[in-house]
Amino acid sequence: MFFALKGPVAICHIIWYIDGMQTTIDKAGRVVIPASIRSKVGLKPGTRLEVIAEDYSVRLLPAVPGPRLIKKGKRWVAQPTASPEELSQLDISKIIEAERDRWPW
Repeated sequence: MFFALKGPVAICHIIWYIDGMQTTIDKAGRVVIPASIRSKVGLKPGTRLEVIAEDYSVRLLPAVPGPRLIKKGKRWVAQPTASPEELSQLDISKIIEAERDRWPW
């Protein structure tokens, strides 16, 4: 259906779903996240996830404790309360580069 669209809207719609994958929910309500997506976002077995319902979609976010504020000199600084193992090991430069390469214009 979306092939009938013309111009940048059609291109955006097609590109939006290039990385999309489908999975199913079993009778117990479990969903398998494909391995390529798990490795891309740094999800490992045992990772706790926060489940958020937004309108007609569901978001899964790593459940990491929030930071605590500590005073250093005259300033308050946010310090992570999670251990380094719990924090996501994302390479921000790779994410930015992938996003730049994703768009054809």
